[in-house]
Amino acid sequence: MTSVARKSKNIFAMSKRRRSTIFTLCLLLAAAVVWLDHGPIRRSRQARPKSEEQAKACDFDKYHGKTFTVLKIVDGDTIDINIPDGEYKHTRIRLWGIDAPETKEPNTPPAYFGPEAAEFTKKLSYKKKVAVYLDENNDTRDKYSRLLAYVKLPDGRFLNEVLLSEGFAYADWRFHHSLYHKYKQLEAAARSQKRGLWEKVTREQMPEWRQNKIKIQNP
Repeated sequence: MTSVARKSKNIFAMSKRRRSTIFTLCLLLAAAVVWLDHGPIRRSRQARPKSEEQAKACDFDKYHGKTFTVLKIVDGDTIDINIPDGEYKHTRIRLWGIDAPETKEPNTPPAYFGPEAAEFTKKLSYKKKVAVYLDENNDTRDKYSRLLAYVKLPDGRFLNEVLLSEGFAYADWRFHHSLYHKYKQLEAAARSQKRGLWEKVTREQMPEWRQNKIKIQNP
């Protein structure tokens, strides 16, 4: 075999190996694209809207003005309803504008009137159909990704307001919302009539954020 023939044969062999390598890489790349398109990364990306405005619009479309069944009472101000939320089987709602005494704080005993508040919320809403309303002037989620909502009970009252009026929750001064001033008035009325927790609660038994607010207002 001449040197030219040997050289041509070597070039052909190298080209064949190169084509085989390129073909294999293309297959791997195509497989990666398919996996990304159908795998958890793609699903996660599809599950989360691209912007906060889109996320808010999605929440309004999914929840606002619609009726659901309460499946679980997490706390006096926190409930689960029967509709999936991303990777979760149910949607967790944090009631707008109020703060019920804690019962689920890790390594901490229930706060004063916490069990009573949770039981009251259970009595009013557990396994009942409620309507969910979001606040158009605010975010739809808190920092824990819980849905922030006003919850309308079957009798037409709002759970948020009943908890305040009957003294089972504090008006939450930390976050402004559309009914901020109304909620402060509801709390003031319950406090003046010594309803619920207002009959005996001390400042030390209040939530820490509330104690700090009082200290600032009354140095």
